[in-house]
Formats: sequence, C-alpha cells, structure tokens
Amino acid sequence: MTLPTLDARLGAVLDLIRADTHADIGTDHARLPVRLVREGRVSRCVAVELNPGPLALARRMVARARLSEQIDVRQGDGFAPLLAGEVQSASVTGMGAYTICGILERAGEKLPPALVLQPNDSPLWLRTWARARGYHLRSERLLPGHWTYPVLRLERAEGEDPAYAALPEAAALRYGPLLLREGPPLLLERVRADIARLTPVAAPGREAWDELAAAREALAWVEGR
Repeated sequence: MTLPTLDARLGAVLDLIRADTHADIGTDHARLPVRLVREGRVSRCVAVELNPGPLALARRMVARARLSEQIDVRQGDGFAPLLAGEVQSASVTGMGAYTICGILERAGEKLPPALVLQPNDSPLWLRTWARARGYHLRSERLLPGHWTYPVLRLERAEGEDPAYAALPEAAALRYGPLLLREGPPLLLERVRADIARLTPVAAPGREAWDELAAAREALAWVEGR
C-alpha cells in the first residue's frame, strides 16, 4: 500500500512525534497513525475517533495497510477509550484550541507525558493551559495553509517553563515564545496583519486594545533580536 499523504500541518505533527506507544485523538481517516507506524516513529498506536463515518474509514485504512496488530482503532470521546498510563504521547489536531483544551481537561490521569497539538485557531488557550498544568513547550512551528496552523509539542516537567523566560508574557502566549525567538517570516506576516487589522478598532477597555498591545510587543521583540 502507498503511504497516505499528509498536508503540511500533519507533516509537522508527524515530525514532532517519537514514542513507543502513541494515541491519535480524533484520528479521522487514521492517516497519521499509519504514517507513524510505517516510518518507525512509534511501535504501537491507538487511533481514537468518535464519529461512526470517519471511524469506519479509519478501520478500513488500517486494514488496507495491514497494520491491525500495531494500530488499535477505538471509538470514543477524547481520551475516554484509553487506560491511564497506556500511551507515552498523544496528538490532538484539526480542532479549535478551546475544544482541544476541553478534551485535555477531561482526560485527567489519562494524559500522557508528551502532547503534540495542532489547533485551527489561536493556540493562546493551549499555551495558557500548558503553563497551568505543568507542561513545558519543547517545540512549536507555524505552517501555511487555509490559515496559519500552529503546531506545539508539550512535555510534562517541573517548575516554570524556561521557554517564556525574559519575553513579554502577553506576546509570548499569543504568538509563541519559541517562534518569537526564531522570528520566521510567516510569524512576522501574521503579527503585521494583526496590527493592521486591530489598529482601527482598538480602544482602551476593549479586547482589541490588549490584542494590539501584544502584537506590537511581538513585533518589537522580533525586530529587536
């Protein structure tokens, strides 16, 4: 079987996963688990899908790839089909950041030590959640597509996350501390677009005012590196 193709965002997710046992939450067609096993990035994968249609497609994909012994497709909501400690890492992709936060919150003791997350909107909620729940940001990327897709790798660790040290907090949470330090062109494009969008509507006391301040802080930091 030809390996299933992945778009840029899932390709970045793939690159950030390496574990013995991994769970892909909301796996859809199970393209990511098949690639993970075929490329030797994981030994075993649990593919979780709630909706019956995609679940059936995922099972067919795994069967065609002859990987039923290594990829266990389970129906369920979020981490519910998993046992505590069953996997060393998990991915949650293609959803809004608020939805992903809800999935992580409900997981409880089933949360693994490593997470790779790809929200379809601002990852501010996820960075805030990670800092409050003892996960440190180890890697983050920004990919082009229908909109800019952030991809984050988080790992459980003690203490304050060093990724945020010496950075303006609001800018780092909104745009990503590692991305601010790196300053990729796509990030600069996004920050400048935010400034242009927010400037006409920002006023003291409005949410846009704080967002504009964070965008200006981010631009100043990147340009002053």
